[in-house]
Amino acid sequence: MPAIETDDGVRLHAEETGQGEPLLFIHEFAGDHRSWEPQVRYFSGAYRCLTYAARGYPPSDVPTDPAAYSQARAVADALAVLDGFGADRAHLVGLSMGGFTALHLALAHPDRVSSAVVAGAGYGAQPERADAFRAESMLTAAAFAAEGAAKVAERYAVGPARVQFQNKNPRGWAEFAAALAGHSAVGSAMTMRGVQGARPSLYALQDELAGITAPVLIVTGDEDEGCLEPALMLKRTIPSSGLAILPKTGHTANLEEPAVFNAAADRFLASVERGGWPLRDPRSLSASITGMR
Repeated sequence: MPAIETDDGVRLHAEETGQGEPLLFIHEFAGDHRSWEPQVRYFSGAYRCLTYAARGYPPSDVPTDPAAYSQARAVADALAVLDGFGADRAHLVGLSMGGFTALHLALAHPDRVSSAVVAGAGYGAQPERADAFRAESMLTAAAFAAEGAAKVAERYAVGPARVQFQNKNPRGWAEFAAALAGHSAVGSAMTMRGVQGARPSLYALQDELAGITAPVLIVTGDEDEGCLEPALMLKRTIPSSGLAILPKTGHTANLEEPAVFNAAADRFLASVERGGWPLRDPRSLSASITGMR
């Protein structure tokens, strides 16, 4: 289990399982490298699965400089992991914060991305919700700093898009909540301020997103209210994208519905590998409802 050093001297805990084409998993704010265990168990028979804990998430380093945390830095760290494992290109699977990183990686470094599963990406992206999201991000960061991760987890783990997981799988949810409670309060606060609360809106990047040609699968739960509208926007904007909506599902889709999530990602990857994931046919974009006008 190597430690990978970034260009600014931060050591990232990373793990490698299996052989084959590299498949890089990028975790969400409330998760860490362990959150992908159901996916690593499933995909490591056919892919070289790479996971890592983001900066601020032990056993990775926890920088105390606020300037060490940003969306751009998150992308650079993902590249550092690929470089550390000697992977020139990889398929990406990112959830929430990790989904944003996967999208930004596809935008900035398309030569490194074979495909991307972008799940639960959208919180704070809608222009009418941006201010409220940033304000709540700052409040959450302050709570981590003042109360510690264990106290914050008591509330954060039962957010409106987390209760679905608790209701379906109390034992799995308890493991998730316990892991969140063990996170670094400093790292969580810094990440919430510098990455979550300061990232650019996806709606401001629509022109750039429209230029993505790598295959993209957008995944969202139908009860993940912060991601539904952004998921539709991404589907309509990225010409190489498909959209999968998981029924009766919240934000932590890969843990809440691992079998459904894995099956959707597996079908997507199989389609990509056989060349069966084309760009959207422009004829499907028309002001006409039926094609008769």
